[in-house]
Amino acid sequence: MKDVPPELATPKSFNWYPGHMARAIREIKEKLKNVDIVLEIRDARVPITSGNKVMEAVFRQKSRLILLNKVNLADPKIIAKWEIWFKKQDEPFMFINCFDKGTLKKVMALARKIVEEKRRISNPDLKSTKEKLKLMVIGLPNTGKSTIINQFANRNATKTADRPGQTTGQQWIHIDQNIDLLDTPGVMPPELETDEHAYWLSAINAIPDAVIGEEMPALFLIKYLLDIKSREFLERYQLDSFDLSIEEVISKIAILRGCIKAKGLPDHERIYKLLLLDFRSGDLGKCCFELPPE
Repeated sequence: MKDVPPELATPKSFNWYPGHMARAIREIKEKLKNVDIVLEIRDARVPITSGNKVMEAVFRQKSRLILLNKVNLADPKIIAKWEIWFKKQDEPFMFINCFDKGTLKKVMALARKIVEEKRRISNPDLKSTKEKLKLMVIGLPNTGKSTIINQFANRNATKTADRPGQTTGQQWIHIDQNIDLLDTPGVMPPELETDEHAYWLSAINAIPDAVIGEEMPALFLIKYLLDIKSREFLERYQLDSFDLSIEEVISKIAILRGCIKAKGLPDHERIYKLLLLDFRSGDLGKCCFELPPE
């Protein structure tokens, strides 16, 4: 982020790696031998940062399909650039909206195709590749894993919540007679490279607000949305210009939404919560924090 204001220039201290995540990674490595393919769920607004570099070496042992979820919240122009970038990586991927069942049918069809092609290559004499399909679903917290699994299963097979980190153990889920799916807890990388990455992951709710607070991600969002000149942001809070300071924006939101404390001062805590809620609901427009590498 260019020209970081003083209120955002803080030491990097936001890594969130509870003990159950370290255990989850060990268990994922152990269970890989029991599955045919890994479905890695990422967030389309941060296609690389919402991955897990720690697991990259592990994934090389197994077929993988990268699913970039929440594309309905992402900037389509930047997604088009990501499409080009991912095609050059020569690894299966799909940008998806987890609430679109038609797309999820295509996901399952592609996963089966990948597995069957691998079976055919490894055993050319195999008469039929139509064996039971076993999938593992992994991803950062709150990237939509549980929703995707429930859509596959046509039932509430696993817990969903607005708070990240609700799944803390692995469980096999029977989809139908041809498909079993292993759900895993959301796992973060042990270390984030920059403060900005932490703000991204907090804004998309992959890191709980209780870990780094709501102030820093909200301030980051204000500056970011001003920088990209988000019309939805301008209209949502009836701002008259993008040429405003962060504090000026906060003051205008305070008046508009009645977030006022004693002596007429803005209620910053309420405003930060409001901003994050509006952003996560898609009310502040579509965006992509991360651009494809050069």
